[in-house]
Amino acid sequence: MNKDDSAELYHIRNWGAGYFDISDAGNVVIRPFRQHEEISVDLMNVLSGITDRGYDMPVLLRIENILHSQIKELNDSFAAAIHEYGYRGEYRSVYPIKVNQQQQVVEAITRFGSEYHHGLEAGSKAELIAALSFLEDPEACLICNGYKDREFVDLGLYACRMGLKCFFVVEMPSELDLILERSRVLGIRPLIGVRIKVSTQGGGHWMESGGDRSIFGLSVTQVLDVVEKLKDCDMLDCFQLLHYHLGSQIPNIRDIRSAVMEACRVYAGLAKEGANMRYFDVGGGLAVDYDGSNTNYVTSRNYGLNEYCSDIIESIMSILDEEGVMHPTIITETGRAIVAYYSVLLFNVLDKRRFEGQTLPENLPEETHEIIQNLHETFRSLSLKNTQECYNDAIYYRDQVRQLFKLGEINLRERSLSENIFWHLVREIAQNITKLKFVPKDLQDVPIALADTYYGNFSVFQSLPDAWAIEHLFPIMPIHRLNEMPSCLATVADITCDSDGKIDKFIDIHGVRNALPLHQLIPGEEYYLGVFLVGAYQETLGDLHNLFGDTNVVTIRVTEDGRYSLVREQEGDTVADVLSYVEYEPKNMLARFQKFAEKAVGKRSITAQERRKIMKAYETGLRGYTYFMR
Repeated sequence: MNKDDSAELYHIRNWGAGYFDISDAGNVVIRPFRQHEEISVDLMNVLSGITDRGYDMPVLLRIENILHSQIKELNDSFAAAIHEYGYRGEYRSVYPIKVNQQQQVVEAITRFGSEYHHGLEAGSKAELIAALSFLEDPEACLICNGYKDREFVDLGLYACRMGLKCFFVVEMPSELDLILERSRVLGIRPLIGVRIKVSTQGGGHWMESGGDRSIFGLSVTQVLDVVEKLKDCDMLDCFQLLHYHLGSQIPNIRDIRSAVMEACRVYAGLAKEGANMRYFDVGGGLAVDYDGSNTNYVTSRNYGLNEYCSDIIESIMSILDEEGVMHPTIITETGRAIVAYYSVLLFNVLDKRRFEGQTLPENLPEETHEIIQNLHETFRSLSLKNTQECYNDAIYYRDQVRQLFKLGEINLRERSLSENIFWHLVREIAQNITKLKFVPKDLQDVPIALADTYYGNFSVFQSLPDAWAIEHLFPIMPIHRLNEMPSCLATVADITCDSDGKIDKFIDIHGVRNALPLHQLIPGEEYYLGVFLVGAYQETLGDLHNLFGDTNVVTIRVTEDGRYSLVREQEGDTVADVLSYVEYEPKNMLARFQKFAEKAVGKRSITAQERRKIMKAYETGLRGYTYFMR
């Protein structure tokens, strides 16, 4: 098997967007400079460098160059579309902090985006405080969405006084009164925008963000009430921005165009009402092609970045030129498409479970129950021609045995024997299926039923919450041994003691597959998997299920000579850390356990020396990583 075969099997050249590929050595490589394919870094070398520095798996790897490239590409694409169509306004990109609130992410975005006047969007007081600590550019936009109290409004007004373009986006009618009141008290004129409810709805998991029933946004009637109230206050000049949000991960470009054109009509109407309209904020929605299918499936998109930019520019121009309204500064609140590619979750496989039966006897004892005898005879008579018939009979006999076991007519060993025969039969049927020209519908899922379970050293709930909560698909594949043919199908389970802690849906160019091709584990050797495109939403949404905490985080930067360096290292949560999050006091716990151990010494259950070893193990456990350590 060569690298091209593996690339096709795991679709890495479809979803990787040029950032990831496979080397001749069979390892995944990072290509952070897509315009220079010859510059690549072996992901296994990076992983070795991480472990050599003392970091255990799992590790969240961030590649700074990819973040920089995504910011550059977004802004350059809009600049190209503006030039091509002769658009007479500007473009300003804004990053919604909620997509990934980690400090190093926000810091890197403002640093790399400074040449483009890249702004930030805050949907809460905490996010606004975070934004104000990094955003200093008077040409960048600071968009304030979400519910606002007095402290939130005051901070935004102070930001305006200090020279920032800080817009209050009115989401609820009552917010305007608070903004106007605090403006009068502080003597600062605000920059005001409104969020409207567009009737257009995007597809996918987040389609309810748009439409008439969306929880945020004003109706057209309510927007006109805002105009009248601002007129009465002689503050209509403060009304400068129109905003809408169609939703995250919009897969269909048709929905994007439709929403832009609808909102443009509102924008033109507001300009004619006398509002000082200058900014048109199309919100988020720029999708990531997680499965590489380039379709309008929920984890894909049927458009490219250039088409996205061109369609927005062209739609705005077509409406506003017709209405005789000046071209505004276009704002997009692009988050997912900027940060998704930036992060990769790496973890090792700890073990596997395989559906393997014990060796069957050639003949069963005469006293064996008749139903089990029938099942065994079905197994012995299996052929390519009667595969479907034998499968149906096997299901019937298996169910009969289970019922007899419940009634006490079959004992435990007989039940075990029947299960063993059944799975041997199913394995033979799975082999026959590969030889059939036409596979009956009833047999199509047989190979999936036999899929192995690979136990990964990670928590779905902490690192991939969307995979659990909404069955979102992320690209998952081995990061090495890709010059070998994978010999088994598997699902991936995490190390939480929860039946939901698994991944059994994987990307496929034609839809979804229920098992992933993986290699056999080699005793004494680590086997590593990577989950790609996890930079958006996963970190902050993750929870502490079974008290598994944040993973180790390592950020690298690749130089143009093909080398890399670690520019940021962050140790994952210790056991003491996660216990403190749920209101335990590690010092008190240690003292309580020490008393318990001393009582055991007093009862002569353990010796004083054994107490010392036990206490050391307890203390080491408190200080240790929450994940499995070799």
